[in-house]
Amino acid sequence: MSWFDDRPWTAQYTERLREVEPAPARTTLELLSGAVATAPDSPATTYLGGTLTYREVDELSDGVAHYLLERGCRPGDRLAVYLQNIPQFLLALFGAWKAGGAVVPLNPMYRDELAHILTDAGVSAIVCDEQAWAEHVRERATTAGVTTALTACPLDLQTLDDARIFAGLTRERREGADDILDVARARVGRRPTQPGLTPDDIALISYTSGTSGLPKGATNTHRNLTVNAVPLRLHDEIPPGSPIFALAPLFHITGMVVQLLNAVDLASPLVLAHRFEPGVVIDTLKRERPAYMVGPSTAYMALMAHPDFSAEAFASLRTLNSGGAPLPPAVVERFREQTGLYIRNGYGLTETSSPCVVVPVGRQAPVDPDSGTLSIGLPLPAAMVRIVDEEGRDLGPNVVGEIAVEGPMVVPAYWNRPDATAESIPNGRLLTGDVGFVDRQGWVYVVDRKKDMINASGFKVWPREVEDVLYRHPAVREAAVVGVSDPYRGETVAAFVSLRPEGSVEPEELVAHCREHLAAYKAPRTVSIRDDLPKTTSGKILRRELRGAASA
Repeated sequence: MSWFDDRPWTAQYTERLREVEPAPARTTLELLSGAVATAPDSPATTYLGGTLTYREVDELSDGVAHYLLERGCRPGDRLAVYLQNIPQFLLALFGAWKAGGAVVPLNPMYRDELAHILTDAGVSAIVCDEQAWAEHVRERATTAGVTTALTACPLDLQTLDDARIFAGLTRERREGADDILDVARARVGRRPTQPGLTPDDIALISYTSGTSGLPKGATNTHRNLTVNAVPLRLHDEIPPGSPIFALAPLFHITGMVVQLLNAVDLASPLVLAHRFEPGVVIDTLKRERPAYMVGPSTAYMALMAHPDFSAEAFASLRTLNSGGAPLPPAVVERFREQTGLYIRNGYGLTETSSPCVVVPVGRQAPVDPDSGTLSIGLPLPAAMVRIVDEEGRDLGPNVVGEIAVEGPMVVPAYWNRPDATAESIPNGRLLTGDVGFVDRQGWVYVVDRKKDMINASGFKVWPREVEDVLYRHPAVREAAVVGVSDPYRGETVAAFVSLRPEGSVEPEELVAHCREHLAAYKAPRTVSIRDDLPKTTSGKILRRELRGAASA
């Protein structure tokens, strides 16, 4: 027995959180059938003025499943979904599962990564944007051996034509692919044979973001997804039927579980707005009045920087969550000052099927007094979080080590990568690659990624600590810190920032600001000011690109 086996964090749970029972093993199709039985004519999704009910999603996804089976798809086959946040995503997702297949959700920004994933996953069918099909997907899909293609147009199923996101888009049928709405509507009323899915069948092959090296596919089972999605109704205190706004992209595990499957479990409308554009998001919040939203800290920063940002736009929200990117304490306080709403921090990975640590409703995350780092929260009831050393041994409270996660949300394996599985998920324990600690009350803190640690003249510098100090400066909107090779010090610290709309500061002032709050060896030697910092679509700042720019 170790200190962690006593689960000290449960003493910090709210009374409501103590009511959360372990979710029974289910499939995602059981969640959909429950929503159809409960609220068949309620909106399953709203999309820029357009609506699909749960009955319509069920019938149209039946049609997609029939089409895939007619094209020779078999149980276990992989369907790639390469779409933005549009209603056709739901039809492709549930259609694939009804055909007994697994879904490979893909980042629409992928190009060469697309070819690797389609080949690595052995994808037999793909659903993608019709313009993307013509421009770059068809060639890569053909090379990868994909035999079936469906296309979707973002201009379908919406009634509001917004040039901010639709500029340059046209409706055009593409050669070599069928339209997903056409094939679905043509087959409405033909319910496919139940595929006999079990909770332990693979639902998703979710490829890691690939911020370093080639992406590898985590095999999220139906059990992994549903044990995380179902308890959220109690944990996040979301009333059934309350709209959920999809701030995070649906291809990301957070968007898939915390938004999409959470909404289906609640029989709630999932509010979609194609892709993240701050002005469109603000207008959609005013129009649809959602109760819940989750997204990366960079999205909240971008919203606060928009000229139309106001407290009124967020007035309907009961709960706000952040995940996928570090959440600086200064951003939380700035957002609360301007809206009255507290952003609840959270933590999860593709391999944990999204959340495993979250700040409960009714609690505020403490800030570590030594590093200034905001806690990511408390482990969820079904999760066991440990801090381990290089040999995998448990460490004590307040001791920094690697964060390890166990529980029914952890994926069983990486797709066709027994070597990576043995290295990162030995005996079902996920070694996250994140460095952190747990305090004596059970609050979890992330210090940084192991691979991002900077060694400056033998001193360890964690980029996160320097970034948190930069965020305290009133002019700074975004910040990223990287290590750069240095002939004398081994590595030196370089910072990149973007500024708030009203912000004005010189690089030398930011260096001085860091020196005021940090040991001299931690302060950046150089600061570069940019309009924006490069990010993945899920909102993570790409330190890899900045590291290359700093070296150059």
